[in-house]
Amino acid sequence: MRDTHLGLLRLPHLSAALAALAALLLTLLVPATPAHAAPTGFRVENGRLLEASGNDFVMRGVNHAHTWYADRLDALDHIKAKGANTVRVVLSSGDRWTRNDTADVANVVAQCKRNRLICVLEVHDTTGYGEQSGAVTLARAAGYWIEVRDALVGQEDYVVVNIGNEPYGNTDHTRWTADTKAAVQRLRAAGFDHTLMVDAPNWGQDWAFTMRDNAASVFAADPDANTVFSIHMYGVFDTAAEVSDYLGRFVAAKLPVVVGEFGHDHSDGNPDEDAVLSVTRQLGIGYLGWSWSGNGGGVEYLDMVENFDPDRMTSWGQRLFDGPDGIAATSEEAEVYRSGPGEDTTAPTAPGAPVASAVTSSSVTLSWGAATDAVGVTGYDVVRVAGGQETVVASAAGTTATVTGLAADTSYTFAVHARDAAGNRSARSATVTVTTASGPAAGSCAVAYRVTGAWPGGFQAEVVVRNSGSAAVDGWTLRWTFPSGQRVTSLWGGTVTQSGAEVSVAAAPYTATIPPAGSVSLGLTGTRSAAGADPAAFSLNGAECSVA
Repeated sequence: MRDTHLGLLRLPHLSAALAALAALLLTLLVPATPAHAAPTGFRVENGRLLEASGNDFVMRGVNHAHTWYADRLDALDHIKAKGANTVRVVLSSGDRWTRNDTADVANVVAQCKRNRLICVLEVHDTTGYGEQSGAVTLARAAGYWIEVRDALVGQEDYVVVNIGNEPYGNTDHTRWTADTKAAVQRLRAAGFDHTLMVDAPNWGQDWAFTMRDNAASVFAADPDANTVFSIHMYGVFDTAAEVSDYLGRFVAAKLPVVVGEFGHDHSDGNPDEDAVLSVTRQLGIGYLGWSWSGNGGGVEYLDMVENFDPDRMTSWGQRLFDGPDGIAATSEEAEVYRSGPGEDTTAPTAPGAPVASAVTSSSVTLSWGAATDAVGVTGYDVVRVAGGQETVVASAAGTTATVTGLAADTSYTFAVHARDAAGNRSARSATVTVTTASGPAAGSCAVAYRVTGAWPGGFQAEVVVRNSGSAAVDGWTLRWTFPSGQRVTSLWGGTVTQSGAEVSVAAAPYTATIPPAGSVSLGLTGTRSAAGADPAAFSLNGAECSVA
């Protein structure tokens, strides 16, 4: 039809009226370009990220390493209090670190919403694929998102899905384009209506410009036209000219881009963080600094606060939050959370009184009756009540939670609050008082720790916990402190959490009981920048153990 039209234009005797008629017929006969699916939440228009309301949204926030610090979701409260409107949350597909399952993802989303933060969720296991041992493909990351889809359906107003962190190193990075298109299309086919975010290759820094030069084709491959590009700015971006040129090209091409990670220093060079902050403000581009707390392996200087304490802000945290063009000066809360006509201001009803079960010397499981809400309950906060004060000790998407880290033979009082999507919090439930079981007497435990294997940057160790008392240990938490920057990456025989150098291991069901004169063995792998010393002290349920 197009060739016929062009041929008609070449006929010298064609009258203006006939030309107009031909043009009209062409308009009627050529099929219209298929419309993109109507986004149900965030969407991209003309190179800008918009909320469902049409409000232009500019991310101002930080990264939080949730998958390694699953007990530190209170960090979201502190990140919000510093003025952020977005948090990028690290998750694991289970290929390199402990898997964040559907319930955990739902709880993360609920906590973001409770704190009125937009939630960018990313899978970290893809980091440096092709160059980093154990890293997985974008296809595997897409499979993970499909597995946890139930936690994300209906959250398109609040959640951006960042398919995979830094999905290629410097090897075979040209495969990024085809693999990214395939992952985007697979998620769309699986029913994901969310805005998708895609990281650059070259460890996120795109020094070979693979993402920059192919972004238009990747965007065009998204049937929803709802993809945002994320560049990580570390040592490659050490001048203002490089920052400005890279981001400016996306803006000129009307392609949406954010700085998904950046810092004030790095092992590969000294990034120009002032330029990142200044240029993103000038261009109206979002940024997410790395990272709130918990860095190890020699990059501890990227912590914004020390040991997750919001009152111990580092110089990097002060620069990002309170400096020129920083979060406090430029962040605007998402419109979906702002007060306005028709907003949900009705709190859920109070949950039922909690009931305690599975009480051990260090933990208790609580269950309660569900609350109701005019729109819908999104989660629950379990609080410890003491001296008229409340402290959140656990959060859950459902009506049960396990509180850990308790002292043996101690009385605790707990209650529950319900939350809805608008951030409304219910009245407190009735309370329940629980006394934990007795633990071993002081000095009735012994721990043997030995490194069983080592390699550059990593090691494997065995931990044997022996009950040297006369009574069985029924449920336990083992704690120690690493003396030299070591970090646990996996552990069997218990559930591990680590905050800085402090490690806590809660018993697995099959290791929970240690009979008199009996023992249990744990195994772990970890990372370290150099040969590190063994821990010098251990405690079991708060009692100091001898070191064998």
